[in-house]
Amino acid sequence: MKSVLVLIGFILLCFGIAAIGGYVTSTSVGTWYTHLHKPTWTPSGAFIGRVWSVLYLMMAIAGWLVWKQAGFTSRSRKAMFAFAVQLTLNLLWSVCFFGLKSPGLAMIELLFLEATIIWTLVLFWKIHRGAGVLILPYAMWVAFAGILNANIWWLNRMNGVSG
Repeated sequence: MKSVLVLIGFILLCFGIAAIGGYVTSTSVGTWYTHLHKPTWTPSGAFIGRVWSVLYLMMAIAGWLVWKQAGFTSRSRKAMFAFAVQLTLNLLWSVCFFGLKSPGLAMIELLFLEATIIWTLVLFWKIHRGAGVLILPYAMWVAFAGILNANIWWLNRMNGVSG
């Protein structure tokens, strides 16, 4: 029973971050964002939402697998810290891009996010390989998001929206 409760806790944590980020995104996605120049290969908002839903669930399961393997102990402390930092940076990207309307600042922030995701992946892998594997698609999606973010910044740098 405890294991199920911890899994639910990880799911609530990850989707709580998603909900806050979604709220921040909603403040400008229908206004400011629609006026940005975007590459033709920019995915639709609906597709992005579905991908993030799957990724947040995978993150939650990965965190839970590490907890199942090592608990909240000195063995997992660094991995759980990295997990918390990457979740915080994940939310901060939405604040930078959509809240502050600053693709430039978001692009810089995303570099730190990607590095922290890779750090989390490595630490999770050492404790539970399946958890590391579950973080890999997240790292790949954020790398793609970084390329998209950089393209949006580049296309809009002269319009006063590059931040």
